Amino acid sequence: MPGAPLTLYNSLSRQLEPFRPLDPANVRVYSCGPTVYNYPHIGNLRAYVFTDTLARVLRWRGFPLTHVINITDVGHLQSDADTGDDKMEARARETGQDIWAIARHYTDAFKKNLRDLNIREPSRMPLATDHVPQMIAFAEAIAEKHCYLLDTGLYFDVSTVPDYGRLARSADDEGEGRIDPVAGKRHPQDFAIWRRSAPGETRQMEWDSPWGRGAPGWHLECSVMSKMYLGDRFDIHTGGIDHREIHHPNEIAQNQARCGCSDTGAAFWMHNNFLVERAGKMSKSSGEFLTLQRLIDRGFHPLSYRLMCLQAHYRSEMEFGWDGLLAAQTRLKRLVQTVEGLRARAGPALEDAEPTPHIREQLDRFDEAVADDLATPRALVALDQLLGAKKQPPGAVLDAVARMDDVLGLNLVALHRADLRVRPADALLDEAAVEARLAERRDARAAKDFARSDAIRDELAAAGVEVMDGDPLGWDWKPRLP
Repeated sequence: MPGAPLTLYNSLSRQLEPFRPLDPANVRVYSCGPTVYNYPHIGNLRAYVFTDTLARVLRWRGFPLTHVINITDVGHLQSDADTGDDKMEARARETGQDIWAIARHYTDAFKKNLRDLNIREPSRMPLATDHVPQMIAFAEAIAEKHCYLLDTGLYFDVSTVPDYGRLARSADDEGEGRIDPVAGKRHPQDFAIWRRSAPGETRQMEWDSPWGRGAPGWHLECSVMSKMYLGDRFDIHTGGIDHREIHHPNEIAQNQARCGCSDTGAAFWMHNNFLVERAGKMSKSSGEFLTLQRLIDRGFHPLSYRLMCLQAHYRSEMEFGWDGLLAAQTRLKRLVQTVEGLRARAGPALEDAEPTPHIREQLDRFDEAVADDLATPRALVALDQLLGAKKQPPGAVLDAVARMDDVLGLNLVALHRADLRVRPADALLDEAAVEARLAERRDARAAKDFARSDAIRDELAAAGVEVMDGDPLGWDWKPRLP
């Protein structure tokens, strides 16, 4: 087992802490999942590259893992401040579609994104709508001491739990903890546990409850499902840094109400930072946002985006730019090319070579990096230094690459360069047409008709095809930049 102490940043304490599992035989992690009213944008997906990296590091350390990612298909309002409509209901009215079909479609799209990014499937991916009876039971258990009823539903009184908002640090973190007032609430931070359907309102998702027909509040589902699948106290809860402001403090308040104690539910609360564009934080509110499929349609392999995420620390803001994505794709191609060369040198039967001092040194550096709060940028440097060294036994290097890639998730040992050749959606040629034109070019070169050869090369370049003379791959698509 690797030896560097594993330390993780705990948002509760705002400091690095040694990670000591509550149960070494079963480390339990809960990650806030997507609200499935639309496609995830690439900023949303950064959170799951982070949680997958965390899960891989825990497994690298030898810990058995139970990882839960929920699917929010009800309850998430357009504003986290308990205002606006349910995002799912709003989408159904906007499109005229069945709300259950919308949830299935975007859940499937999210799962495909995870597969494309080589994010391992969690132990469970429960749906909020499958747990409404449990949410009602949870609310009943805390209602008398911690909640009050308004015409619009059942609300949680945050003054009834100790140290509400500790996670958000609203008193000393500028810009955090903002919440808009809602008429009738005792305190601005009070939040909906159960929302009544308005009189005369037709909704596709609603259930009977002791507080009227309606739907559960967004925050309730995570308290219920984390408790149900991981227990009252578990190791790590993850989410985007925007959840640190309202959603997770409200989860903690519910957990404290249910246990009648000051415990928050998770020992560690971990948050990844935003993905930003020059125009601002990645958001769906404008109606224009980048999905993973849009990157693929421009000719980028999805693992290029995963590598781009790994090049930044998860707690740092990450700026998205097309040039940066192109650089990540180029780096990925070089890594794959180097590993392909190692496979060719090692032959079909990899020798069972002991790692050399250099290989051991890079494995130690890699381990120290990921053990230091998942410092993947430094881990990638160790990978580069491993692959850049000369006169190392290829089988032993490949073994070390495979071990590192168990954490990085770039699929380096299995990929070939041709796998990274992604055809842009608007390309005028298909691969068969490209190969036919290249065959014509080879004939022209053999006949010393260099003018014809150059003309074909220029024609292919205009169609977005890069011809690579002397390279066994032969050609590649050029990604389409805006």
